[in-house]
Amino acid sequence: MKCGVVIFPSTLIQEKVNAYRKRFDPKYTLISPHITIKRSFELTEDKLPEIVKTLKEIASQTKPFEIEINKVSHFAPVNNVIYLKVTASDELKKLHEQMYSSPLTTKKEYSFVPHITLSQELSSAEFSDIFGKLSMEQFSHTETISSFQLVYELENGSWEVYESFDFGGSK
Repeated sequence: MKCGVVIFPSTLIQEKVNAYRKRFDPKYTLISPHITIKRSFELTEDKLPEIVKTLKEIASQTKPFEIEINKVSHFAPVNNVIYLKVTASDELKKLHEQMYSSPLTTKKEYSFVPHITLSQELSSAEFSDIFGKLSMEQFSHTETISSFQLVYELENGSWEVYESFDFGGSK
């Protein structure tokens, strides 16, 4: 099965992001707005208990931390993705690094750029127009994150939460 590890921001942020995603992101219906902590990876059913145990250990050793969303940015010219930039705090970077330690070890394809996608799969003209409009808007939000989620992909391409892991062993 294909899995990933994400952080879902507050409902307030998800609603703001979805206002854009429903117009500019063809994958809008497949997963709620999120910050990817570990990109998708293949996982066999027999490895699942070990991975869940590791994620519980990581969560129990992690204290809730603040994230700051501070502007609109993009990945152009690599691809025409527009996103809300999440400041890469020390806590967020540490959590990301832990997601690539044994037994979660997989190859990192990209540098860690914490973000929440607003739009993707845009033509160059759409990208220029939408980014121009969004870059004039002010985005500034801080909130406390206290959990992450192991998600898995269904046959139709949508993603569901397998398990949520609360920080500090609070669950």
